[in-house]
Amino acid sequence: MNAQVDIQSRNGLDLVQMGQTVEALKNNPSLAQFEFRASNQWVNGGENRSTIRGFYGAGAEDDSRIEDFVFTNGEPPVLLGNNEGANPVEFLLHALAGCVTTTTVLHAAARGITIRKLSTRLSGNINLEGLLALNDDATVGYESIRILMDIDADCSEEELDDLLSFAKNHSPVCNTVCRPVSVMLERI
Repeated sequence: MNAQVDIQSRNGLDLVQMGQTVEALKNNPSLAQFEFRASNQWVNGGENRSTIRGFYGAGAEDDSRIEDFVFTNGEPPVLLGNNEGANPVEFLLHALAGCVTTTTVLHAAARGITIRKLSTRLSGNINLEGLLALNDDATVGYESIRILMDIDADCSEEELDDLLSFAKNHSPVCNTVCRPVSVMLERI
């Protein structure tokens, strides 16, 4: 008779592994310190490529990725590009959507909430006068970002509202966008 391993999962996440990870971090908070990295190379005009692979986390350099992730940044013709790829502010929306989604799914699983469907649409408003230094009063970057989330889960409306508020407040990308963060630009 074969013994079957019963892996509990919710929302595609292994609850046993989740519990082990949380317990390990409680017992050794230094494991929570991560350093993510990206490299970028200019190609031409508004086109450049970012490469992402290695990172440090859980007390060690990660070696799980066998090849680089490569992302081409470009611009549409109206912004002097050739649509080589999404532009960096669009990638920011992508990162924000991904992080808020993952944070929602993770914390829903931890709360015993099963998500049946989740999708988001994001939009952000930018005034190019800030980028181009044409108006000192214009914001450089997004003036506002709106996330529209369509979610169906096995919980009450109140629990869902609480989950989404918690996810917004605990999403690393959302928090990075919503608060001042130190960024140093150094020549090497």
